[in-house]
Amino acid sequence: MSTSIKAYVFDVYGTLFDVYSVKKVCEDLYPGKGEEISVLWRQKQLEYSFLRQLMGHYTTFYQVTKDSLRFSLEKLHLPFSPKQEQQLIEEYRRLSLHPEVKNVVEQLSDKQRAVFSNGSRDMLEPLIHQSAISGTFDAIISVDDIKQYKPTPASYFHAMKALKLERDEVLFISSNGWDISGARAFGFKTAWINRSSQPNEHLDLQPHATYNDLTGILEWL
Repeated sequence: MSTSIKAYVFDVYGTLFDVYSVKKVCEDLYPGKGEEISVLWRQKQLEYSFLRQLMGHYTTFYQVTKDSLRFSLEKLHLPFSPKQEQQLIEEYRRLSLHPEVKNVVEQLSDKQRAVFSNGSRDMLEPLIHQSAISGTFDAIISVDDIKQYKPTPASYFHAMKALKLERDEVLFISSNGWDISGARAFGFKTAWINRSSQPNEHLDLQPHATYNDLTGILEWL
């Protein structure tokens, strides 16, 4: 679709990996509560990263994930031991790939391929390396390197500089509407992977393209 594109840059959580795949272990530990825990956990994970950015109190995504898990279990009045807590946290390093991801990413070898995530490297690198897409990417870019969470302009600028490209040479791909809005505001080309048929964000920043899953981005070849 655009001959100026020189890199495909992927968000990780929700885009490549299913964040709700943790619900199986949640269900094993807390029968009947697995899905509820996984949904609340993800909600608080995002909320805490945004709040910490606004407050200027950065901490790693690992700590954010741990804190949001504790809140979720406490809110649902579920007891937990350090062992159970660690078992659940470790699942974020073993999330399941969405089924089409490997096939699509392998077809995009004509240009740079990178991931760009709010995940800190202690979560991000083990997750990717244990998966079927290990070794596929030219760059793994984490906001932890500059301690600025997406969707701040500084975070997208960091990704752009890491790739040594200009704004309009990047196709940024994410399943998170807020992330797409941030990337569009920064000046990236954007492809929203709207897996759950969500409405557009009302931020006057529409994605350049919207797809149900990653296969749609193959039209950018």
